[in-house]
Amino acid sequence: MALKRIGQLASTLRYLTAEQIIYRLYYRARSLKVEPVKEAALRSSMRWASPGFIQLSTSDGIEFSFLGSKGRIEASDWNAGQHGKLWLYNLHYLDDLNAVEIDDKNILARILVNRWIAANPPSSGNGWEPYPLSLRIVNLVKWFSRQENLESHWLASLATQMQALAKQVEYHILGNHLFANGKALVFGGSYLAGPDADQWLSKGLKILGREIKEQFLGDGAHFELSPMYHATLLWDMCDLVNLAERVDLPELKVRLPEWRAIVVQGLRWLRSMQHPDGGIPFFNDAAFGIAPTLSDLEVYASRLEGCLPLPDVGEGSFDARYHAQSGYASIDLGGGNKALLDLARVGPDYQPGHAHADTLSFELSLFGQRIFVNSGTSQYGDDAERHRQRSTSAHNTVEVDGENSSEVWSGFRVARRAYPVLELFVDQLDKVLIQASHTGYLRLKGRVLHRREWLFESGHIEVLDKVEGEHGVAVARLYVHPEIRFMEEQGRFIARLGEGECVTVEFKGGESSRLVRSTWHPEFGTNIENQCIESIFRDGALATHIYWGALV
Repeated sequence: MALKRIGQLASTLRYLTAEQIIYRLYYRARSLKVEPVKEAALRSSMRWASPGFIQLSTSDGIEFSFLGSKGRIEASDWNAGQHGKLWLYNLHYLDDLNAVEIDDKNILARILVNRWIAANPPSSGNGWEPYPLSLRIVNLVKWFSRQENLESHWLASLATQMQALAKQVEYHILGNHLFANGKALVFGGSYLAGPDADQWLSKGLKILGREIKEQFLGDGAHFELSPMYHATLLWDMCDLVNLAERVDLPELKVRLPEWRAIVVQGLRWLRSMQHPDGGIPFFNDAAFGIAPTLSDLEVYASRLEGCLPLPDVGEGSFDARYHAQSGYASIDLGGGNKALLDLARVGPDYQPGHAHADTLSFELSLFGQRIFVNSGTSQYGDDAERHRQRSTSAHNTVEVDGENSSEVWSGFRVARRAYPVLELFVDQLDKVLIQASHTGYLRLKGRVLHRREWLFESGHIEVLDKVEGEHGVAVARLYVHPEIRFMEEQGRFIARLGEGECVTVEFKGGESSRLVRSTWHPEFGTNIENQCIESIFRDGALATHIYWGALV
């Protein structure tokens, strides 16, 4: 086990950039020292306004609910050991300052701000780490700018937090963390006045100038390839557009065309990657209740100039789209029937922290209902359940000899990873044929290659899996939405839906197939019982047929 972990670590480190390695060593070698700022002045008199999507986590500032778990925080105990790291991070974000209806509860908001300042002197504890600092700084700026009167120690605390963030920008992590750092530096630097604020603003804009080009792909997707994080970063982009429209700073105004274009493209991608119920699919780390929905984002974009794209119009009976830069595909078959396909890499090579071993998985909605779903994400951390949820066996794809297609390990690590290859994408009026393979199993002794082919026709999908190379057991899985129940009847699996519709799954070429009990994780802290249809095959090929229509 120790040798295996060393090998995984070595395989992981080889993908890191020189910048990440240098900053990891630098931050390990030095300690953070921040002197409290005694007073700070305002640069901007803006009045922030934006729609909200976050729900209040507390009604009294003492008991909080995050990630499906409740906890009490006494006056000085904002780093209580009985709570997990992610729960405490959420506590320190102070998202409640911009939650829905918080402006009707201003006393509660003031209590939260003053309690946090009193209980968290600089510069130790979860609240002084760069990611929670970044999210809280933005929340404070938005909330401060809506107040008629500001207490002087609020601005002094904000300036102190800005100093702390500027000294520990997450160049060692990159990805969405670095983006959040840059956004916070721009918000704080635009709001406060003085030489330090000028430097923060300049530094933040430099980070964003680099990271926006890096992180938003040509098809509009965020490069970490999680629909959940895509929606989060798209809300951040709307915030930046909103800030630039409200603050009279030329260095922000000049960036508006680029920022607006990112929002438009990002919304187009997210529209394509929605299920008919309006929610995201579960590719990589993804869950409901964390990021804004497409509807939330479209409301926000509609209040900004030039940010809401026109409605999409497909051509032909089917609307098949392959997003070449991100690697995802959406096949809209009409009538509430839609498939979403993962033909994507696990993420950027140097930051695949939110990746799952889900290459060539897919999700399917029929009659407007989710039928087949990946298992979702209910927790972060480094334990057996986190490992299971990231595994190939938790997704609608093929597992070979009990191995993951990409070597996901620890809570946010990937060693050797699968690289997909799109081999064929034929889009006809009433038929779509897609063929892809991935390299993830080439590391196995038998140099195994998994190739998957989807054929979409009216009322029918055929999924053909081929496993080439010496191997033992291959398992194809279809995880069923918990509101759908399949029964095995004469070698087929049949689900009868409530409106007189029927879905049938039939396997050809497999050794055995069965229904097993499993769990679905649509939200953090949530485990819902569901079914999984498993089919075992050893001779290298399996055809899965999915039929749907009215009961006869």
